[in-house]
Amino acid sequence: MKSRYLFSHRFKPFGWVLFSVGLVLGIVLLINDFEFPKWDFHVFSLIGSDSTFSSAKNFSWGLNNISDEIAAILIIVGGILVSFSKTKNEDEYITKIRMESLIWATYVNYMVLLLAVIFVFDMGFFNVMIVNMFTILIFFIIRFHYVLFKTNKGLQHEE
Repeated sequence: MKSRYLFSHRFKPFGWVLFSVGLVLGIVLLINDFEFPKWDFHVFSLIGSDSTFSSAKNFSWGLNNISDEIAAILIIVGGILVSFSKTKNEDEYITKIRMESLIWATYVNYMVLLLAVIFVFDMGFFNVMIVNMFTILIFFIIRFHYVLFKTNKGLQHEE
């Protein structure tokens, strides 16, 4: 992975803030089935839901609570900034860890999705799919920073 595709290290703290706020908001919304009452806005719908539960039609304006969209945007943008910002000392070894972590996160993400397809049904599956949108970023961040931490800890013991 060429470092020219990575963001500057300055974006990482900002990414952590966005990611954390979005994750907390998303967990609150998902667990409590909670919507903020003042967050109803008129939004444009490209693809609507032609069901009895929703009034949204294709290519039309409608009223929607945007709290879940805000949480998703914060998680995605923050996760990308955290995942793909350079470290202070970006070198070939960190690039290797980054690539291996991305591959590992993809494998784990699709193993979880495969298990969900086999064992989870109805609205539970819908909730799993919502969470699955973000798990590849979450798995990558966890593994990449864990391997960096383990590597740095090992280097400190050698000194």
